[in-house]
Amino acid sequence: MSRTTSAVTSLASPSGVCTHRTSTCRARARAQPVTNSKATIQPSSEVSCRVLPVSNRPALASSLLRFESKFSRSRRGRARVVTSASFANVLTALPSAILSDTPGLLAGVAVNSAVYILGIKVLLAGLTPAGVANSWLLGTMVYAAFGPYGYLLVCLYFVLGSAVTKLKLKQKEAEGIAEARSGRRSPASVWGSGIAAVACSLAALLTPPTLLPLWRIGFVASLASKLNDTTASEVGKAYGKTTYLSTTFQPVPRGTEGAVSLEGTAAGAAAGALVSALACFTHQVDITGAGIVVLAAFLANNFESMLGATVQGKVDWMTNDVVNMIQISVAAVIAIVLYRLC
Repeated sequence: MSRTTSAVTSLASPSGVCTHRTSTCRARARAQPVTNSKATIQPSSEVSCRVLPVSNRPALASSLLRFESKFSRSRRGRARVVTSASFANVLTALPSAILSDTPGLLAGVAVNSAVYILGIKVLLAGLTPAGVANSWLLGTMVYAAFGPYGYLLVCLYFVLGSAVTKLKLKQKEAEGIAEARSGRRSPASVWGSGIAAVACSLAALLTPPTLLPLWRIGFVASLASKLNDTTASEVGKAYGKTTYLSTTFQPVPRGTEGAVSLEGTAAGAAAGALVSALACFTHQVDITGAGIVVLAAFLANNFESMLGATVQGKVDWMTNDVVNMIQISVAAVIAIVLYRLC
């Protein structure tokens, strides 16, 4: 209870005696007797100070209550001013944060939400509604950690990945080797493509800035590897003349898990190199990092083909999306380790 409230309570008490027993009140009580209009009260440790006559107490109590009310309103007003000033500062700093290398979560939410609102029709052409909702988190985290150029790489992957998925779609559907839902990606596919990117983004936001180059190259390598894999698979299914099993190099039908083709492999390598070159051009990585990204993407893509040929479909939980998660994570780890050693 505040001092003002205690004073008001004591003034309003019928006995006219202050009920808050402070050291000052007790000292006054010991010093001299207290006399009121009805009786004389001897000093005691249980008695507080003398108060104003009864006739004056209600007016003073009312004044103190009004003062306390005004004081509370004043404090609330100052709090609103501080909150408004803080919000204004955030809005003022937001434009510069949006264009920085590591904009932060607020800028990520603002920019990515605007892109999704404006481009929802395009997004729904390549993703299911649930896929769009899940990919929003991916886009937000990437923009927050790696800025507009990192976000550009994600957009490149989405556009090119969706485009190659629709190559000779009717032919692939007739052969039973097309992606489900005419290539529209589900939440599982989104995480199969982006879980490593989200992990690198989160690490970049939570660790010291000196580690940012490591998380950035891991992020770039994961996207390069996934676009390499998607392009190789879809081009191989559409244009591959001869496909071989990656573990035995025996000819197998197009669309077989773990199969590779010359046409698909060349197209996939070019797609991975494109991501690496764009990352270098936008200063996401340097020349050395660009070479590491290409190598990491190539190694991870071949590792994925071996997993597809040996494990996928033979173990219940080892689905295509799980294999993809492993692949992009391996690409990120290879790139980070090699860059650390260089």
